[in-house]
Amino acid sequence: MPDPEKAVQTQLANIQKKTGKTLTELSAFLAASGLSKHGELRDYCKTNLGLGHGDANMLVTVLRHAAEAPTAADPLDAIYTGPKAALRPIHEAFLTAIAALGPFEIAPEKANVSFRRKKQFALIGPATNTRVEVGLNMPALEAGPRLEALPPGGMCPYRVKLTSPAEVDEELLSWVRRAYAAAG
Repeated sequence: MPDPEKAVQTQLANIQKKTGKTLTELSAFLAASGLSKHGELRDYCKTNLGLGHGDANMLVTVLRHAAEAPTAADPLDAIYTGPKAALRPIHEAFLTAIAALGPFEIAPEKANVSFRRKKQFALIGPATNTRVEVGLNMPALEAGPRLEALPPGGMCPYRVKLTSPAEVDEELLSWVRRAYAAAG
């Protein structure tokens, strides 16, 4: 069954590629037009951005909805809540450490956060009240005491268990770099 949300995200990504502008830039572009009606904004996008009717309509719909929606809370607040709140510094240390890898998408999910390039390369989230797990999607590598191989068919073939920010070290980052490179 098709996933409508995924289809919208794909269409928005294609619009950004076509226009060479981010959604933030496109939102500012529409705001600067001085127009307020949906049809006027849609036609403005068609004329000034070279978008087709469907793309222009989707862009205006999404940007107007985002402008009207209340600002969402930090998605990490929902993941690291209650007894798991103490694990958030591990997540923050991981995010800080991988920031230098290069461009990637951060996609918060219900219980974890996915990191993607052309495909997912890592996943992080609390596994218990005392441990965070980092899933790694990378080519075959020999597992060891710290790098655990998972059964085939899962989202990530490897995982690393972390109980403190200090465990976000060079060994872990070497595996993350390998997964990042493999994700295209």
